[in-house]
Amino acid sequence: MNKPTILLVLISIFALSCNQSKEKKMTKAVYSIYVGTYTDTDSKGIYKITMDKSGKFGDLQLKAETMSPSFLCFANDGKNLLAINEINSLDGVGSVESYKIGDQLELISRKSSGGAHPCFVAEKDGVVLTANYTGGNTGLLRVDKKGKLSELLNVNQHEGSGSVEGRQDAPHAHSIWFQPNKNRVIAVDLGSNELWISTITNDQFGNTERIAMPEGAGPRHLAFHPNGKFIYVINELSNTITILNAETLQILDNVNTLTQAFEGSSFTADIHISSDGKFLYGSNRGHNSIVIYAVLEDGGLELIGHESTRGDHPRNFNLSPDGKFLIVANQNTNNLVCFKRNIKTGLLTFVDETKAPKPVCVLFQK
Repeated sequence: MNKPTILLVLISIFALSCNQSKEKKMTKAVYSIYVGTYTDTDSKGIYKITMDKSGKFGDLQLKAETMSPSFLCFANDGKNLLAINEINSLDGVGSVESYKIGDQLELISRKSSGGAHPCFVAEKDGVVLTANYTGGNTGLLRVDKKGKLSELLNVNQHEGSGSVEGRQDAPHAHSIWFQPNKNRVIAVDLGSNELWISTITNDQFGNTERIAMPEGAGPRHLAFHPNGKFIYVINELSNTITILNAETLQILDNVNTLTQAFEGSSFTADIHISSDGKFLYGSNRGHNSIVIYAVLEDGGLELIGHESTRGDHPRNFNLSPDGKFLIVANQNTNNLVCFKRNIKTGLLTFVDETKAPKPVCVLFQK
């Protein structure tokens, strides 16, 4: 081989190498997402998946084997991951776990959630709150700076019932939230059809007040408006969103989440608001859609439209930290779906989907 030919070959190899390097940079993971699941079929626990800047998914990887980690949250500024195990043990309780975040999730501790079938966990300043669906109560623990959970410190047992037979015969705590800039927490109880408002003092629930929701609503999750003036509660049984004054907790309005033409069976699940407070999203299981609203200056909601989730039973979804994407977990069709979010219009455009075993919670790592 003569020198000019060798030179051309070397140049070609160098160019190919540069192109491959550029391609790798273009497909570099920008987002990391933890996925909570139900483990009654093929799932083994908590998974993690990456996504590039265009919204394309990477490979799904198992990070921790554990039983039905159906809801997740971060603690200690993202150094630890908390998960609940939605189970009913021989003692009549479920559990909450803490993990050290690394290449894998390293289990640090596992403690009682305070009631059976916990379905929600939240953390703020070391205080950990759980919502126990079958137990009909909320639990309080602490997590230290190393990620170790305390024993269960207190339980707030709910009581009462609603008007929907079979779903509201007893209390069913579905979520619990720290209200921003307030010394109070809000527990959302589907069964008693109420919001349970409490303060926390010396690791105890106190000063509990009950706010009745519209009859048959079945409240499930909520979202706080960034301006601190409004709270939006999504109601599983009535397929509505109730708007409340965040200070007085007075109900301001009730808005339907379904299209007028829909006649089938559907139940709402999750709700999120954009960081600029301009758009609100909710998931419909049955209608299998994300409902999209524009948020008005007075806190009211104006329907923009519905986007198919491209799967069945969208239990949970989340917005990326930069607000550019929305990821939805379709429980019954075992898939995660990514949508590009138009920040100006609020509308969603399909980007990518991937398989995941019975996904029910998606949590972006910041």
